[in-house]
Amino acid sequence: MYNSFDLIKKIYYERTSGSKNELKAAKAIADECKKLGLKATLESFDVDAYEVKKCELSFKNPSYKVPFVGVGMSGNTAKQGIEKELVYVSGYEEALVKDVKDKIVIYHNKMVDNKTYKVLTKKKAAGLILCTGDVYLDSKEVDLDPYKFRQRHQKLGKIPSVCIRMADAEKILENMPKKAYINLQQKESKVKSHNVVCEIKGKKIKDEIITFTAHYDSVSYSKGAYDNASGSACILELLAYFNQHKPDRTLRFIWCGSEEEGLLGSRDYVEKHKKDLEKIVFNINVDMVGATLGKDIAVATSEQSLIHYLQYLSKVEGFALEAKQGVYSSDSTPFADKGVPAVSFARISNKGGASIHSRKDVIERLSKDNYYKTCGFIEKFADNLVNSVVFPVERSIPDKMKEELDYYNFRKERK
Repeated sequence: MYNSFDLIKKIYYERTSGSKNELKAAKAIADECKKLGLKATLESFDVDAYEVKKCELSFKNPSYKVPFVGVGMSGNTAKQGIEKELVYVSGYEEALVKDVKDKIVIYHNKMVDNKTYKVLTKKKAAGLILCTGDVYLDSKEVDLDPYKFRQRHQKLGKIPSVCIRMADAEKILENMPKKAYINLQQKESKVKSHNVVCEIKGKKIKDEIITFTAHYDSVSYSKGAYDNASGSACILELLAYFNQHKPDRTLRFIWCGSEEEGLLGSRDYVEKHKKDLEKIVFNINVDMVGATLGKDIAVATSEQSLIHYLQYLSKVEGFALEAKQGVYSSDSTPFADKGVPAVSFARISNKGGASIHSRKDVIERLSKDNYYKTCGFIEKFADNLVNSVVFPVERSIPDKMKEELDYYNFRKERK
């Protein structure tokens, strides 16, 4: 056992996409590889960035003012702002969106689902007010965190947007003002994010590569102990193991940047390493492990026989694991989308346990014992695959999983 849990403590600070702290964490991971006598490289890629120059929000008839924040990459209003009729939209159904043209829309979530956003852009909504948090929480417990539209939203068009707390939205809707005023001026740009890559050459089979991935970035206000310093530490544990027990196949460890912005690091990796993709036979991803309360899961985007093997091995090892076939929303997915079978391991906390995507993601919710138990099982699973005489997982993605990948990547819409 390596002391990999300490990496969680070393990168225990906010590390958002493209920030100085994200780069600081990338360098800290590279240093850990160096301590093992291995060389890690930082591969940069562009990510969206923005700077809000001016942001105003108010309501009239009746008059209201609430705390708010501008939404990045959502475009700009006219310089004098826009004052429009206010409407509430809770979905994409025609009865809800038929009258949104040239109006400011309140939508009761921070991330707009693709169908709804597509309709709002098509019908030319003038502005958008998003909501974050929980009506049962005190305002001090709900951060108005910086948020920006993802690339999938931007491709559909930009609607100048702001974000308010859910509890404030509820109060506004109780006495629905007739008009809202938004003035949003922002400067959009690009900054660099990084993937950290470290390789161990195979002793026997150098033309087959297994990749290990985990993202190391966090969201705003979050120190990201659980999501996902824990997964980053876990693949460091695996790196240390295979550095000591030299593998038959070549292993490539990739700590991905900007996962929280839409799997940007892993998406960039598979695009830039197309020549290597034919050699990559499998991907193992780790996203959130070690929670004191919770259960271990494995989600495989692969043939069903891998699920049976995971279930079999968990019984042999006496490790409780819920294994299923599916698409897991993390860095395994871009690999699977390129035809590389993949599995994501996680220890999912129960409601009321370890929290993610907020300042509540703290190291106190993690258990060293649970962390090393999960690392140990993944190590056993990986060791069997890495050193198999013939690689046992067919390099293909079942049609059912291809369809799920199409839904996940918004190439298809569920009926």
